[in-house]
Amino acid sequence: MVETQTHTLALPGADLVYDVRGPLPPAGGRPVLFMIGQPMTADGFTELAGHFDDRTVITYDPRGLGRSVRSDGRNDNTPQQQAADLHALIGELGAGAVDMFATSGGAVTALELVTAHPGDVATLVAHEPPINAVLPDAAAAERARAMFNDAYEAKGAGAGMAAFILMTSWQGEFTDEFFDQPTPDPAMFGMPADDDGSRDDPLLSKRSWPITDYRPDAAALTGAPARVVVAVGEESVGTYTARTSDGTAALLGQETTVFPSHHGGFIGGDHPYAGKPAEFAAKLREVLA
Repeated sequence: MVETQTHTLALPGADLVYDVRGPLPPAGGRPVLFMIGQPMTADGFTELAGHFDDRTVITYDPRGLGRSVRSDGRNDNTPQQQAADLHALIGELGAGAVDMFATSGGAVTALELVTAHPGDVATLVAHEPPINAVLPDAAAAERARAMFNDAYEAKGAGAGMAAFILMTSWQGEFTDEFFDQPTPDPAMFGMPADDDGSRDDPLLSKRSWPITDYRPDAAALTGAPARVVVAVGEESVGTYTARTSDGTAALLGQETTVFPSHHGGFIGGDHPYAGKPAEFAAKLREVLA
């Protein structure tokens, strides 16, 4: 069992809380391995990190999420700010360029990190980055995003999450058939319809729209010293984040690398969205080799 040490990095406008599993500097001269998500916080990587007890693994809570309290007066989650935070954290560690597994919104942040600070990353595995701009139906994807936000604003988290699941499980482009569907009942997905009145959810509100609005700089990414691998889950085929992965990979002149399971394929335990963490870790280890 690798000991985990928790630290706080004081930055302008936020206290960034991060966890270190393993020694610093890392053993054997291998890069530190970061695991990041957004809006997922560090606790979502507990299972996956456990499969890398031979590596020094860093997880963190992004600014304003989980334990990382912000004081900058803002509530938006931008790839640029989060990349700046990661750059500061990598500098704080003083261990040189890192390997990085980044998933969902974290993958978008990681692409911006490689763009803005190309020397920070040795290998990036960008797993299912949700980027509307790389889709042929980008405008329709933005409309679909607005629909789940509208449901959230009108009726709360249950309604918003039901509409979000409808969007992210839809196969193929967002056509009239998609938009003609009725708003789903949260009970269809085993969720309550109660509304607690809050409207600050980082996934369902507009706070993370800068993530899905991000436009990758293909020239900067392909010209950086980092090796960038765009990954997709085998069970995600045809869905929104699989299509954004394919579009991002094509922008970078590559094909997606297929990983086991789905968008949360690295999640284990009794989580209702559990994937295949052991198989996922084995594939990640292979790609990082």
